[in-house]
Amino acid sequence: MTAPAANTPAQYVQEKAAGSGSSFYYAFMFLPPPRRAAITAFYAFCREVDDVVDEVHDPQVARTKLAWWRNEVQQAYAGQPHHPVMQALMPVAPDYGIEARHLQAVIEGCEMDLTQNRFLDFTALSQYCHLVAGIVGEVACNIFGRTQNNTIAYAHKLGLAMQLTNIIRDVGEDARRGRIYLPINELQQFDVKAHELLKRDAPWGYSDRFQALMRFQAERAHKVYEEAFALLPEADRQAQKPGLMMANIYRTLLQEIEKGGFQVLHQRTSLTPLRKLWIAARTHVRGR
Repeated sequence: MTAPAANTPAQYVQEKAAGSGSSFYYAFMFLPPPRRAAITAFYAFCREVDDVVDEVHDPQVARTKLAWWRNEVQQAYAGQPHHPVMQALMPVAPDYGIEARHLQAVIEGCEMDLTQNRFLDFTALSQYCHLVAGIVGEVACNIFGRTQNNTIAYAHKLGLAMQLTNIIRDVGEDARRGRIYLPINELQQFDVKAHELLKRDAPWGYSDRFQALMRFQAERAHKVYEEAFALLPEADRQAQKPGLMMANIYRTLLQEIEKGGFQVLHQRTSLTPLRKLWIAARTHVRGR
């Protein structure tokens, strides 16, 4: 498996991170160079693995590619990285506690998208979120700088909140890919049928039942954000500002979706790059 040409592994991961347009990138800008290099390489790894699931339409081919990545992680930690992402990540991994188990968990979470496209309840969904977002949060908090064990719990909770925001934003897009992350028992609770998530036009898609379901999802996400903030030890607050930047960007996105009446079946709400940068800079100054 080959990667597109880049002059150096560092340039490759930089281009991968910047090219994604993710909110995460704006938080990275405020880190000192060594930590920025580490989080950029780790984020590029997450993007590579996630892109396998999102961009490869043949499930068997996607499984083969994920198996390649599993082996690449093993090879990299044995001293033989081949992909530029792993070549960029390996020199910094020991400094920030980035272990093979973290990377394998991210791969496992992404592979769930190939084998499971529905979740019975919120407990089942949370287990998925733990792999694709909680583990990412754990690695990120270690890179940002962590002195307290409770910071790991904060990072996992914050990862869950941001993943719930992603799920709300992408309901329509995910449904068209055959994936429904809204728990089955909650769809039943609000009497929303799976096929209705494919209806992009009012009034069918945007029924009162759908609006009530989405308000329920948003209220829970806000609650999880608050629970995460309450877990962050004061001793680590300064170091964890990049995570707070990401949280504020994501929560602002959630608020925009709410203000717009949860119009998530036919469009993907996003913030402009300038607004993301402004939120990150404001958080950097305020520290919260």
